[in-house]
Amino acid sequence: MSRIGRTPVVIPAGVTVDIKDGNVVTVKGGKGTLTRQFVPEMKIYTQEVEKEIEEKTVKVNEIVVERPNDLKREKSLHGLTRSLLQNMVTGVSDGYKKTLEINGVGYRAAKQGKKLTLNLGYSHPIEMDDPEGIETAVDGNKIVVSGIDKEKVGQYAAQIREKRPPEPYKGKGIKYDDEIIRRKVGKTGK
Repeated sequence: MSRIGRTPVVIPAGVTVDIKDGNVVTVKGGKGTLTRQFVPEMKIYTQEVEKEIEEKTVKVNEIVVERPNDLKREKSLHGLTRSLLQNMVTGVSDGYKKTLEINGVGYRAAKQGKKLTLNLGYSHPIEMDDPEGIETAVDGNKIVVSGIDKEKVGQYAAQIREKRPPEPYKGKGIKYDDEIIRRKVGKTGK
């Protein structure tokens, strides 16, 4: 059985989960609401379980995902469905954040309303509008992309990075803050 799929998703306080026919799951929390339709083969339901936390018995709500059989497709969808549900619950309770770093002489980012303006050494500035549900903030040479949908946050951060990926010689460009650029040695003259 899938180790990821087998683990139940714990629903924190302040988050409500609504499962409708056709496996349409709506998760509401302090930061917003996310809705997603899952494959009909998976059985998704909530249950209340008593857990012992610090020598106290506490009732905890959980989302459980079960698969109908052990076919390869169902096995792969089992873990995927559980991970997507976990991402939805985490998104509406805590939110997601990606930080990008701009390196290079004259490379700058500015924010005006919902428009992100990037000066990246091209003959023109690049303007990007924030997608629905995504916010960007500029702090010096850092761009912080945040939102409740993990998929959208990662996609928009990748689109920003794509405008000028880091080059291996001087490290100029836009990179993730935790990304390590493998540097190359330049030409040596005699």
